Amino acid sequence: YPYWLTLGLALPGGALLTRIFIIFHDCTHGSYLTSPRWNRNLGYLCGILTFTPFHDRRRSHAGHHIRFGDLDRRGTGDIWTLTTAEYQASSKWKRFGYRLYCNPLIMFGLGPGYYFLLRNRLPTKGGKKWDLLSVVITNGAILAIAVAAAFTIGIKTYLMVQLPVLLIGATFGVWLFYIQHQFEGVYWARHDEWDPIRAALEGASFYKLPRLLQWVSGNIGFHHVHHIRPGIPNYNLQKCCEAIPTLNDVTPLDIRTSLKSLR
Repeated sequence: YPYWLTLGLALPGGALLTRIFIIFHDCTHGSYLTSPRWNRNLGYLCGILTFTPFHDRRRSHAGHHIRFGDLDRRGTGDIWTLTTAEYQASSKWKRFGYRLYCNPLIMFGLGPGYYFLLRNRLPTKGGKKWDLLSVVITNGAILAIAVAAAFTIGIKTYLMVQLPVLLIGATFGVWLFYIQHQFEGVYWARHDEWDPIRAALEGASFYKLPRLLQWVSGNIGFHHVHHIRPGIPNYNLQKCCEAIPTLNDVTPLDIRTSLKSLR
Protein backbone atom coordinates (compact mmCIF):
# COMPACT_ATOMS: atom_id res chain seq x y z
CA TYR A 1 0.00 0.00 0.00
CA PRO A 2 1.22 3.58 -0.61
CA TYR A 3 2.87 5.24 2.38
CA TRP A 4 0.47 8.22 2.29
CA LEU A 5 -2.24 5.83 3.48
CA THR A 6 -0.14 4.98 6.53
CA LEU A 7 0.46 8.69 7.20
CA GLY A 8 -3.26 9.35 6.87
CA LEU A 9 -4.03 6.69 9.46
CA ALA A 10 -1.32 8.15 11.71
CA LEU A 11 -3.55 11.16 12.41
CA PRO A 12 -6.37 9.23 14.16
CA GLY A 13 -3.67 6.98 15.63
CA GLY A 14 -1.93 10.01 17.15
CA ALA A 15 -5.26 11.30 18.45
CA LEU A 16 -5.94 7.97 20.14
CA LEU A 17 -2.43 8.01 21.64
CA THR A 18 -3.17 11.45 23.11
CA ARG A 19 -6.28 10.05 24.79
CA ILE A 20 -4.26 7.08 26.10
CA PHE A 21 -1.80 9.56 27.61
CA ILE A 22 -4.66 11.33 29.43
CA ILE A 23 -5.69 7.95 30.88
CA PHE A 24 -2.04 7.44 31.87
CA HIS A 25 -2.07 10.91 33.47
CA ASP A 26 -5.15 9.98 35.53
CA CYS A 27 -3.42 6.79 36.63
CA THR A 28 -0.46 8.81 37.95
CA HIS A 29 -2.99 10.60 40.18
CA GLY A 30 -4.53 7.28 41.20
CA SER A 31 -7.92 8.49 39.95
CA TYR A 32 -8.82 6.52 36.83
CA LEU A 33 -9.69 3.23 38.58
CA THR A 34 -10.75 2.60 42.17
CA SER A 35 -8.24 -0.23 42.64
CA PRO A 36 -4.70 1.09 43.33
CA ARG A 37 -3.20 -2.13 41.94
CA TRP A 38 -5.08 -2.02 38.62
CA ASN A 39 -4.65 1.73 38.42
CA ARG A 40 -0.88 1.16 38.56
CA ASN A 41 -1.00 -1.75 36.09
CA LEU A 42 -3.03 0.26 33.59
CA GLY A 43 -0.65 3.19 34.13
CA TYR A 44 2.35 1.04 33.23
CA LEU A 45 0.62 -0.28 30.10
CA CYS A 46 -0.38 3.20 28.93
CA GLY A 47 3.11 4.42 29.80
CA ILE A 48 4.68 1.83 27.52
CA LEU A 49 2.33 2.79 24.68
CA THR A 50 3.15 6.49 25.17
CA PHE A 51 6.89 5.98 25.86
CA THR A 52 6.60 7.42 29.39
CA PRO A 53 7.71 5.65 32.62
CA PHE A 54 4.87 5.51 35.15
CA HIS A 55 6.44 6.04 38.57
CA ASP A 56 9.02 8.55 37.32
CA ARG A 57 6.33 10.64 35.67
CA ARG A 58 4.05 10.34 38.71
CA ARG A 59 6.69 11.85 40.99
CA SER A 60 7.68 14.74 38.70
CA HIS A 61 4.05 15.55 37.88
CA ALA A 62 3.16 15.62 41.58
CA GLY A 63 5.86 18.29 41.94
CA HIS A 64 4.16 20.32 39.23
CA HIS A 65 0.85 20.26 41.10
CA ILE A 66 2.49 21.36 44.33
CA ARG A 67 4.44 24.27 42.80
CA PHE A 68 2.65 25.56 39.68
CA GLY A 69 2.19 29.33 39.61
CA ASP A 70 4.80 29.80 42.37
CA LEU A 71 7.63 32.00 41.07
CA ASP A 72 9.99 30.84 43.81
CA ARG A 73 9.49 27.12 43.18
CA ARG A 74 9.72 26.80 39.40
CA GLY A 75 11.49 24.04 37.53
CA THR A 76 9.68 20.81 38.44
CA GLY A 77 7.48 19.35 35.72
CA ASP A 78 6.77 22.72 34.10
CA ILE A 79 7.78 24.79 31.07
CA TRP A 80 10.80 27.05 31.52
CA THR A 81 9.36 30.50 32.26
CA LEU A 82 11.20 33.75 33.06
CA THR A 83 9.75 37.02 34.29
CA THR A 84 10.49 40.14 32.25
CA ALA A 85 12.94 41.33 34.92
CA GLU A 86 14.75 37.98 34.92
CA TYR A 87 14.95 37.97 31.14
CA GLN A 88 16.36 41.51 31.02
CA ALA A 89 18.95 40.63 33.69
CA SER A 90 20.06 37.49 31.82
CA SER A 91 23.19 37.15 29.73
CA LYS A 92 23.00 37.38 25.95
CA TRP A 93 23.40 33.62 25.61
CA LYS A 94 20.73 32.85 28.18
CA ARG A 95 18.31 35.17 26.37
CA PHE A 96 19.12 33.45 23.10
CA GLY A 97 18.60 30.00 24.66
CA TYR A 98 15.30 31.09 26.21
CA ARG A 99 13.95 32.52 22.96
CA LEU A 100 15.08 29.38 21.12
CA TYR A 101 13.39 27.16 23.71
CA CYS A 102 10.13 29.15 23.45
CA ASN A 103 10.13 29.31 19.65
CA PRO A 104 7.09 27.37 18.33
CA LEU A 105 9.29 25.54 15.80
CA ILE A 106 11.33 24.13 18.69
CA MET A 107 8.56 23.83 21.29
CA PHE A 108 6.12 22.03 18.99
CA GLY A 109 8.52 20.83 16.27
CA LEU A 110 11.64 19.26 17.74
CA GLY A 111 10.47 19.35 21.37
CA PRO A 112 7.82 16.58 21.41
CA GLY A 113 10.08 14.07 19.64
CA TYR A 114 13.02 14.88 21.91
CA TYR A 115 10.92 14.61 25.08
CA PHE A 116 9.09 11.34 24.37
CA LEU A 117 11.79 9.53 22.39
CA LEU A 118 14.93 10.63 24.28
CA ARG A 119 14.26 12.52 27.52
CA ASN A 120 11.82 9.91 28.85
CA ARG A 121 14.46 7.20 28.44
CA LEU A 122 16.30 8.68 31.44
CA PRO A 123 15.07 9.15 35.03
CA THR A 124 14.35 12.68 36.25
CA LYS A 125 16.57 14.20 38.89
CA GLY A 126 15.93 12.98 42.42
CA GLY A 127 14.30 9.70 41.42
CA LYS A 128 13.83 6.95 43.99
CA LYS A 129 14.07 3.17 43.53
CA TRP A 130 10.63 2.69 41.97
CA ASP A 131 11.08 5.75 39.74
CA LEU A 132 14.32 4.33 38.34
CA LEU A 133 12.80 0.87 38.01
CA SER A 134 9.83 2.24 36.05
CA VAL A 135 12.25 3.77 33.54
CA VAL A 136 14.05 0.43 33.13
CA ILE A 137 10.77 -1.52 32.76
CA THR A 138 9.32 0.93 30.22
CA ASN A 139 12.52 1.07 28.17
CA GLY A 140 12.78 -2.72 28.25
CA ALA A 141 9.18 -3.14 27.06
CA ILE A 142 9.67 -0.65 24.21
CA LEU A 143 12.85 -2.45 23.17
CA ALA A 144 11.08 -5.82 23.27
CA ILE A 145 8.29 -4.48 21.03
CA ALA A 146 10.84 -3.07 18.58
CA VAL A 147 12.77 -6.37 18.50
CA ALA A 148 9.55 -8.34 17.95
CA ALA A 149 8.63 -5.98 15.13
CA ALA A 150 12.11 -6.34 13.59
CA PHE A 151 11.67 -10.13 13.35
CA THR A 152 8.11 -9.92 11.98
CA ILE A 153 7.21 -6.84 9.95
CA GLY A 154 10.76 -5.40 9.90
CA ILE A 155 12.25 -2.51 11.85
CA LYS A 156 11.83 -0.06 8.95
CA THR A 157 8.09 -0.78 8.71
CA TYR A 158 7.73 -0.52 12.48
CA LEU A 159 9.41 2.90 12.55
CA MET A 160 7.39 4.14 9.55
CA VAL A 161 4.20 3.28 11.47
CA GLN A 162 5.23 4.08 15.06
CA LEU A 163 7.08 7.36 14.64
CA PRO A 164 4.34 9.39 12.88
CA VAL A 165 1.73 8.19 15.39
CA LEU A 166 3.97 9.01 18.35
CA LEU A 167 5.05 12.41 17.02
CA ILE A 168 1.48 13.50 16.19
CA GLY A 169 0.24 12.44 19.62
CA ALA A 170 3.26 13.97 21.36
CA THR A 171 2.87 17.31 19.56
CA PHE A 172 -0.81 17.58 20.49
CA GLY A 173 0.05 16.55 24.05
CA VAL A 174 2.81 19.17 24.38
CA TRP A 175 0.44 21.83 23.05
CA LEU A 176 -2.18 20.87 25.62
CA PHE A 177 0.36 21.01 28.45
CA TYR A 178 1.64 24.36 27.15
CA ILE A 179 -1.76 26.05 26.86
CA GLN A 180 -2.84 24.79 30.28
CA HIS A 181 -0.48 27.26 31.99
CA GLN A 182 0.76 29.67 29.28
CA PHE A 183 -1.91 32.22 28.39
CA GLU A 184 -2.60 35.95 28.75
CA GLY A 185 -3.40 36.90 32.34
CA VAL A 186 -2.19 33.62 33.85
CA TYR A 187 -1.59 33.69 37.62
CA TRP A 188 1.93 33.81 39.06
CA ALA A 189 2.97 34.90 42.56
CA ARG A 190 5.92 34.84 44.90
CA HIS A 191 5.85 32.04 47.42
CA ASP A 192 4.83 34.24 50.38
CA GLU A 193 1.76 35.43 48.46
CA TRP A 194 1.01 32.25 46.52
CA ASP A 195 -2.61 31.06 46.86
CA PRO A 196 -3.28 27.48 45.64
CA ILE A 197 -6.98 28.20 44.94
CA ARG A 198 -6.18 31.29 42.86
CA ALA A 199 -3.41 29.34 41.15
CA ALA A 200 -5.94 26.67 40.13
CA LEU A 201 -8.71 29.06 39.02
CA GLU A 202 -6.47 31.68 37.39
CA GLY A 203 -3.25 29.78 36.69
CA ALA A 204 -4.76 26.78 34.87
CA SER A 205 -6.82 27.25 31.73
CA PHE A 206 -10.42 26.36 30.94
CA TYR A 207 -9.90 25.22 27.35
CA LYS A 208 -13.20 24.77 25.50
CA LEU A 209 -12.70 22.47 22.55
CA PRO A 210 -15.05 21.03 19.90
CA ARG A 211 -16.69 17.78 21.02
CA LEU A 212 -14.31 15.48 19.11
CA LEU A 213 -11.17 17.22 20.37
CA GLN A 214 -12.60 17.26 23.90
CA TRP A 215 -12.96 13.47 23.68
CA VAL A 216 -9.45 13.07 22.23
CA SER A 217 -8.00 15.22 25.01
CA GLY A 218 -9.93 13.38 27.70
CA ASN A 219 -11.64 16.51 29.11
CA ILE A 220 -8.24 17.85 30.20
CA GLY A 221 -9.39 21.26 28.93
CA PHE A 222 -11.19 21.54 32.28
CA HIS A 223 -7.72 21.97 33.70
CA HIS A 224 -8.72 24.45 36.37
CA VAL A 225 -11.04 21.78 37.81
CA HIS A 226 -8.24 19.22 37.65
CA HIS A 227 -5.95 21.50 39.66
CA ILE A 228 -8.61 22.23 42.25
CA ARG A 229 -8.96 18.48 42.87
CA PRO A 230 -6.47 16.21 41.00
CA GLY A 231 -8.27 13.10 42.24
CA ILE A 232 -11.27 13.71 39.96
CA PRO A 233 -11.04 11.31 36.97
CA ASN A 234 -11.16 12.90 33.53
CA TYR A 235 -14.59 11.45 32.77
CA ASN A 236 -16.10 13.46 35.66
CA LEU A 237 -14.39 16.81 35.07
CA GLN A 238 -17.12 18.34 32.90
CA LYS A 239 -19.88 17.20 35.25
CA CYS A 240 -18.04 18.74 38.19
CA CYS A 241 -17.44 22.01 36.34
CA GLU A 242 -21.10 22.34 35.36
CA ALA A 243 -22.29 21.57 38.90
CA ILE A 244 -20.22 24.30 40.62
CA PRO A 245 -20.87 27.90 39.44
CA THR A 246 -17.46 29.18 40.56
CA LEU A 247 -15.73 26.69 38.27
CA ASN A 248 -18.06 27.38 35.37
CA ASP A 249 -17.58 31.17 35.68
CA VAL A 250 -13.88 31.02 34.74
CA THR A 251 -13.32 32.74 31.38
CA PRO A 252 -12.58 29.98 28.84
CA LEU A 253 -10.10 29.83 26.00
CA ASP A 254 -11.14 28.55 22.61
CA ILE A 255 -8.92 27.45 19.72
CA ARG A 256 -8.73 30.96 18.21
CA THR A 257 -7.83 32.75 21.45
CA SER A 258 -5.43 30.00 22.51
CA LEU A 259 -3.34 30.47 19.37
CA LYS A 260 -2.40 33.96 20.60
CA SER A 261 -0.32 32.21 23.28
CA LEU A 262 2.14 31.11 20.61
CA ARG A 263 3.64 34.60 20.97
